[in-house]
Amino acid sequence: MKTIILYATKYGATKEIAERVAKLISGAVVHDVLDRDTVPSLNDFDCVILGSSLCAGSIRKEMKAYLKASADELQGKRIGLFLSGFAEKEADKAFEKNFLKVIKAEVVSKGFLGGIFDPEKVGKTGRFLMRIVAKIGYYTNTISDEAIKKFVKDLQGEEK
Repeated sequence: MKTIILYATKYGATKEIAERVAKLISGAVVHDVLDRDTVPSLNDFDCVILGSSLCAGSIRKEMKAYLKASADELQGKRIGLFLSGFAEKEADKAFEKNFLKVIKAEVVSKGFLGGIFDPEKVGKTGRFLMRIVAKIGYYTNTISDEAIKKFVKDLQGEEK
């Protein structure tokens, strides 16, 4: 099963998750959707994994634009969806609102895989918002290798 992992990230956590997922899938390739000119045609892949950071219930605008432009190409593919961030309670609504209304394909795996908050990478406003909204004011990494393994296992379920 040829697999491509496409992600949209602001500070790098979603890229890190995409790379960890790729290590568990033989031959998987990873691309940032922001770099649309280098993303290969989806016709070359059986499985497409899409991941984005989540902020205030929404995925990155780059992923939204990619989904809109590629909705037809996603049909007939095995699809895996993942979110990164700290609002795990919002995940089900976020999958529905951001992905499932656009993708009319077989979604075989969904996962909220954690996130990273690095105060050194965000501005003063970002640090303030994280303290107020997520109650986090220090470096925090909640990326879950167990959740990543489960996500990949669910994705490959009937293939193994």
